[in-house]
Amino acid sequence: MGTDHPGEAARLRRPLTAVLVTGPSMAPTLRHGDAVLVRPGGRPIRPGDVVVAVFRTRPELLVVKRAVRPQDGGWWLHGDNDLITDDSRAYGVADVRGRVVARYWPRPGRVPRRRI
Repeated sequence: MGTDHPGEAARLRRPLTAVLVTGPSMAPTLRHGDAVLVRPGGRPIRPGDVVVAVFRTRPELLVVKRAVRPQDGGWWLHGDNDLITDDSRAYGVADVRGRVVARYWPRPGRVPRRRI
């Protein structure tokens, strides 16, 4: 099958990675037990995107958070649940590993980008 857009075929071949959300920090957008698909690479991260990242001060911890702003070569991240501050307010700048593109379990759907 051919394509009129050379970059489109490469974009479609990029792998998606499944990630399980744990904890309440992204509620109500994502809840504990939700499974999401993450695309490494692709378009650049923008403020408001939900991402999978690693805090520089906690490299063993993979997190799902919302990108707020680029900072110091990485990203400042916040959870959607304002009652929980286990994000850049506690751990500083993070390095993004990929962008969450969809939730596939238990409620399939697009993960909304939020204007920040």
